[in-house]
Amino acid sequence: MPVYEDVEASTRLFQELARTQGPDIYVVAVDDGSVRQPLQVQSIADAGLDGVVIKLRRNVGHQRAIAIGLSYAAEHFGDEAIVVVMDSDGEDTPESMTELVAGLSSADVDVVVATRKSRVESIKFKAFYLVYKFLFSMLSGRKISFGNFMAAKMPAVRRLAAMQELWTHVAASVLSSKLRVQSCPLDRGPRYAGKSKMNFVGLALHGFRALMVFAEDVLVRVGIACTLVAGLSVLGGVVALLLKAMGFATPGWFSLAFGILLLVFLQTAALTLIILMLSGMIRSGGVLGIGSYREFVDHVSHARER
Repeated sequence: MPVYEDVEASTRLFQELARTQGPDIYVVAVDDGSVRQPLQVQSIADAGLDGVVIKLRRNVGHQRAIAIGLSYAAEHFGDEAIVVVMDSDGEDTPESMTELVAGLSSADVDVVVATRKSRVESIKFKAFYLVYKFLFSMLSGRKISFGNFMAAKMPAVRRLAAMQELWTHVAASVLSSKLRVQSCPLDRGPRYAGKSKMNFVGLALHGFRALMVFAEDVLVRVGIACTLVAGLSVLGGVVALLLKAMGFATPGWFSLAFGILLLVFLQTAALTLIILMLSGMIRSGGVLGIGSYREFVDHVSHARER
């Protein structure tokens, strides 16, 4: 779980985890460079849990903090472990972990993701989320209806930790990973304390980063759209020439219409060529080495000495 300037909510979450899930879970909390409220490992120990606090050298953002936590888990835990990714503010309720983990009992499931049955967000957020899902589906050809709250088997965690895309957007990386994903409808809970630090601009940036994971698909789809527009402009120019030859064009109409169509053709053709060059430059599917996350880590504090 990533934690940024949110000690009160995360401390309560540790207590709720101990109450609902028992003392056998292991917490990997990533302190994303907090300055005013740095997370102390004693908060985990006081809740009766075992775990670590990974203190980062700087603030890297929510998604990279999760990527660092997953990379740490992939390096330090065996195949029998199950990893749950959740936020530290209480909106991902500890009680829901049981349903997520239960979905992994099938041998045909690698990751179980939480889809929301109900939300407590504003109408503005809900409207933006609907528009975002539509644009994502149209541009990438995929549907996304889940966030960071998920449970995964350790082989799946190692696969995700090796993906460069994970550092850009966690949920989109799960879609891109080709893992076998099952959804689990869950209610979203209220924050334990404080206010969300994600504003509208941050949410929009988060949505665009999901599209960056599928940059090649997006470029190809935009290129196809540009090609269609260029073809339609050529067709429109031919029609304008025919109307001019047949004497149906009014004075000045042909020059204006043909000039606009020519301009549209040149712009879309140039944009198509640029997209083709960009798609050729993009190289997705890179593999990260084990331990590459350590560059961001300042120190790791253990709740219990080993």
